[in-house]
Amino acid sequence: MPNRLADETSPYLRQHADNPVDWYPWGEEAFARARAEDKPILLSIGYSSCHWCHVMAHECFADPAVAAVMNRRFVNVKVDREERPDLDLIYQAAHQLLTGRGGGWPLTVFLTPDQIPFFAGTYFPRRARYGLPGFVDLLQHLDRAWRERRADIEAQNAALLDALAAGDNAEAPTASAAEMDAGPIRAALEDMKRDYDPVHGGYGRAPKFPRPADLAFLLRLGDAEARGQVLTTLRNMAERGLMDQLGGGFYRYSVDARWAIPHFEKMLYDNGLLLALYADAWALTGEQVYLRATERTVDWLVREMTTPEGLFWSALDADSEGEEGRYYLWTPQAVEALLSPEEYAVAAPRWGLDAPPNFEGHAWHLGSERSLDEIARTLAIPPDEAASRLERARRRLLAARESRVRPGLDDKVLTAWNALTIKGLARAARRCARPDWAARAARAVDALRERVWLEGRLYASWQDGQARLAAYLDDHAFLLDALLELMQAQFRSEDLVWAQALAEALIARFEDGARGGFWFTAHDHEPLIQRMKPVHDNATPSGNGIAAIALGRLGHLLGEPRYLGAAERTLTLNWPGLARQPAAYPSLLSALHEYLEPPPVVVLRGPAAELTDWQRRLQPICPDAALCLAIPPDVTGLPDVLDKPVRTYVVAHVCTGVNCLSEIVRFDDLQAIFSH
Repeated sequence: MPNRLADETSPYLRQHADNPVDWYPWGEEAFARARAEDKPILLSIGYSSCHWCHVMAHECFADPAVAAVMNRRFVNVKVDREERPDLDLIYQAAHQLLTGRGGGWPLTVFLTPDQIPFFAGTYFPRRARYGLPGFVDLLQHLDRAWRERRADIEAQNAALLDALAAGDNAEAPTASAAEMDAGPIRAALEDMKRDYDPVHGGYGRAPKFPRPADLAFLLRLGDAEARGQVLTTLRNMAERGLMDQLGGGFYRYSVDARWAIPHFEKMLYDNGLLLALYADAWALTGEQVYLRATERTVDWLVREMTTPEGLFWSALDADSEGEEGRYYLWTPQAVEALLSPEEYAVAAPRWGLDAPPNFEGHAWHLGSERSLDEIARTLAIPPDEAASRLERARRRLLAARESRVRPGLDDKVLTAWNALTIKGLARAARRCARPDWAARAARAVDALRERVWLEGRLYASWQDGQARLAAYLDDHAFLLDALLELMQAQFRSEDLVWAQALAEALIARFEDGARGGFWFTAHDHEPLIQRMKPVHDNATPSGNGIAAIALGRLGHLLGEPRYLGAAERTLTLNWPGLARQPAAYPSLLSALHEYLEPPPVVVLRGPAAELTDWQRRLQPICPDAALCLAIPPDVTGLPDVLDKPVRTYVVAHVCTGVNCLSEIVRFDDLQAIFSH
């Protein structure tokens, strides 16, 4: 019989509905039973496209003998970390404190009935291997510890709670605004440049992650060396194995240093963040590799990730038919059978099919191993013909791949991840002159506003026609940031109204009014063992960093000192950390950069046809930090600061901070401002 998870909306939780484990969703029912029976809670946190979550589920949770021990000795709680990032934040931090190392998924934590963790780990096998204990042995050991060493556990719990509280710097001194300067920006720039891989691009060692917050920070600074590093990194990620060479979209990370073999899950948030970066790289360089990556990422979003309402699903699994990467892998024989000899002559050297297998000794993952120019010279054909053959080959293989068993789809809609994707689409629309992409972004915004903005409150998830879970800091901050981007691609007054409402919600419901910065959960959120105020960038940017950026920009746009003050307080609170370890906070550093050098605000008004032409010419050169809005002549009800008169010609109004230039009526004069 299905367990309690059968009634949940999360695809991840429903994956475990047929386990013999007596699973509970997170909630009072589980806690009450743990208290009544004096049993510890076994908390398992994962997500639907997590490979090792599937492995542990198959080895342990589907095994009746393992489940019997779990059910007899523990109250078992399963959590989707994508729906409950608040819980994941707390218990990942606890894992770090208990083990002295970073966590991951699946996260396996043993709690007292009052939710305090006393043991933590990640993946555990059914039987001991990989230097890890067998799961049943671990369960029995912890059961004995719970019954026989309760005093030790209680003493450890007290110390753990103190350590978690100290992690928020609750008593750390804050800076004054006068103390803040560009020192952390310069220090982080040098640290990141030293961490660069000059052979393959990227930062750090294998496994190698895209780190889009770092790349965005480096790209905006104008440092020539850093810009070259970012562009090389983006090129190699697109041309080697991190990007799906047939269907577009980026995989989660590379298991090797050269971006050749990925972990095959595709996450919505990675692709939304990278979409904006590739569009910026195209605008900076005009090189086709960046435009191609942008276009194919959008194609993938439209083809595989768009809901009927115009929103975006969360993720594609790494596995299909029980094997990681199976959907994406090839053999030379299979490819040759699908292509003409002329197409294969280009495809084989381009995608590495003429080399030994690169995936576990038996299969080929396609990456761009040789340039088309080199292949064209070898075959004595024009480069355009080589490109044409490769494109025909790509389309044939993509069509053939569609007939395979597809990876699992996590079909929940997450507000924060949709916001990142909307921003990426809007940025790409601006940089690549694609109003159809802006229309897709606007459609997604409208669908979110209808489904997760209910009676003035934002919700974090939408699934099966239901808005669920009070929204977190990231939902509000990322969505505000996305609306500011969309307004630059396609100005709509309703988006400005919603942006103001989100800004008000951020300050009223999330800001620490005493010390500054933003809590991850709202003031009326359910009580948990610790309230977190996260500032580090991880796979997604820091909500505090993006809130500071977005509130700062909206404050400059509207001349609203309350928004500017909230952004400043976030920076002064975190100044000690920025000064001590700046490279850990790229989003906060970007906010600091805009605080020290306020972004230009450009408002264009004028007749519709001429206004569209100015906007088209301005968007590729509008700096990342600037706000460049073309407000159509028929828009009314604007705030006074934006309600510029509409004349028979286009007028550009340019302000930086509190300093405004004279009206500009020649596009060349406007262009000259951004060419310095």
